Amino acid sequence: QVQLVESGGGLVQPGGSLKLSCAAAGFAFSDYWMYWVRQPPGKGLEWVSAIDHGAGKTYYADSVKGRFTISRDSAKNTVNLEMHSVKSEDTAVYYCAKENGGMALDYWGQGAQVTVSS
Repeated sequence: QVQLVESGGGLVQPGGSLKLSCAAAGFAFSDYWMYWVRQPPGKGLEWVSAIDHGAGKTYYADSVKGRFTISRDSAKNTVNLEMHSVKSEDTAVYYCAKENGGMALDYWGQGAQVTVSS
């Protein structure tokens, strides 16, 4: 079965850094694009970042571009999100998600809470 487990969430001060990790299992990890999606409190889902399954080309929402870095490690079956210069607006539940190969996200992790506060 497909399993995605996020870790690394927590409390971080504005301007600080945090690294999220997503451990993937149950599918051919290297064959699929991976995504990070977040949901701020009281708001809807917001796409954050994506990484392809080939050369590792990365994509970012304008709101995080230049501050966040997505990466993947095929040997460890993990996808990571390094967050730098975090802002209060980054407070959200962050979800790791798998693309189904057809531009849809078919599996999601349970989410990791990130709170940016002094």
